[in-house]
Amino acid sequence: MEEKASSGRLKKGRPAVPEGSRRSKKIDARFTEAEYARILALEKALGISKTEIIRVRALSGTTQLVINAREMIFQLDHIGAELARVGNNINQLAKYANTLQKRGMLSEQIVERFNLLFQQHIKIQLDLETALRKIIRQLSK
Repeated sequence: MEEKASSGRLKKGRPAVPEGSRRSKKIDARFTEAEYARILALEKALGISKTEIIRVRALSGTTQLVINAREMIFQLDHIGAELARVGNNINQLAKYANTLQKRGMLSEQIVERFNLLFQQHIKIQLDLETALRKIIRQLSK
């Protein structure tokens, strides 16, 4: 959308900042070497400026989180790969159990142990889904 000056020509330059959204106040703060090193590490890890890190931490309270998105994606990828391996192992065990059953060699103890471990796996997977939903909810605030 182009704005025209009173003379009928197009205005040039940056659009006007809406009233009340211009950051004109400044606060100076001093940090120890260790504190400053932590802020620099956060800046590098999170990919946001020192000012934004301090602003988010000071003004957000507990409703907004600052996270290392790269590390979170790496961890979620690791969890997904681990779940895929577990699923693959379960399929192999089920196939082997079916082979043993056809031969009449499957013991009741093996079936009970498999069922117990499979129930534990399902519970862990449900807990993981719940935790991920909580994280997503927190990130969307």
